[in-house]
Amino acid sequence: MSTIKFQKMHGTGNDFVVIDARKQSVKIDEQLAKHLADRRLGIGCDQLVVIETSKTADAYMHIYNMDGSKISTCGNASRCVGDILMRELKKSEASIETGAGIVKAKRIGDDLVQVDMGEPKWEWQQIPLSESRNTLHLGLEEGGLMDPVAVNMGNPHAVFFVRDSNFVRMAEWGKKVEVNPLFPERANISAVQVIDEQHLRMKVWERGTGETLACGSAACAAVVAGVRRELCARKASVELPGGTLEIEWVAEEGTNGRVLMTGPVAYVYTGETHVG
Repeated sequence: MSTIKFQKMHGTGNDFVVIDARKQSVKIDEQLAKHLADRRLGIGCDQLVVIETSKTADAYMHIYNMDGSKISTCGNASRCVGDILMRELKKSEASIETGAGIVKAKRIGDDLVQVDMGEPKWEWQQIPLSESRNTLHLGLEEGGLMDPVAVNMGNPHAVFFVRDSNFVRMAEWGKKVEVNPLFPERANISAVQVIDEQHLRMKVWERGTGETLACGSAACAAVVAGVRRELCARKASVELPGGTLEIEWVAEEGTNGRVLMTGPVAYVYTGETHVG
């Protein structure tokens, strides 16, 4: 039997169990990650986050979904880990190495953290898709969801624009689209309502987790998709069930630009669990 110390955090309702493996000997595998994320038998979270040392950044962040599967990056988790590192380093900036590259976090005011989510990608091979498709109009349909935009924000996203997100049955429709054969690595599914060009409202079905109160990379993908469809501005507030994120897609000559995400971070409690 071993003891694991952890910290429970959330970013706009997207909740995490954060384990600092720099300060304790921890070996996480798919089965243990799934157990710890279980809301009845474990601690409970959308994602399990493990912090380790890095040779190229202030720390390395491993991320496991609720089903135990591993993913490359997570925007809200990056903000939470960024806040931990900035407090630890007593600095207003921090760098986090992820499976999708290095993410930079920055303190904005007293209670907000901004992360640079990097360059969006939309070539069909970059999503990735199982076959060549126009990523601006994928042509998929499921229930009330029709014709999404595909975006990769370090992980694959299918963004559907809808008249009213309140009536979207994500637990039914999103679950089916996630595992569509067009997405060999599965996909995060979003239903986005355009309130006006600077205000989006959305629901998210997150691959490996299910319907969640917030998903940072999905909010970024929504703005990128909205701009590409000429539905919103490059800077917009994205309202999710758990709160609002501020997204800005910054243009850079010669590239697809970079997406900045700003939002709050919350510390819920610290604890320890016994496993083995």
